Amino acid sequence: MFAKDMTVGYLLDFYGEILSERARRITAQYYCDDLSLSEIAESEGISRQGVRQTVKRAEEDLRFYEAKLGLAAHFAGIREKAEEIGRLAASLAASTDPEARSAAETIGDDAASIISIF
Repeated sequence: MFAKDMTVGYLLDFYGEILSERARRITAQYYCDDLSLSEIAESEGISRQGVRQTVKRAEEDLRFYEAKLGLAAHFAGIREKAEEIGRLAASLAASTDPEARSAAETIGDDAASIISIF
């Protein structure tokens, strides 16, 4: 048995459409639906080893795409910065200046909107 690297599920969200339909389906069953190799093998009509090889190959492909394109890391960075903006806006909202409070509220709402996208 090999350990699940749950970042693969995250990468599947970004690059899953690039995988073959079969590889995407099997990998999603393993990482997203938390099915065992045996359960997937039974539902797909292939061997447990065939499922394992498909999952391992998909993992390699997903990591390759991330290494070359960096989309998941980029979006994680955007989310992190939006959260930071939200925290700064919350601290600015404590200002006694009504314009600063209003601006902080708008900034905080916009940051929350960005975070909700991710």
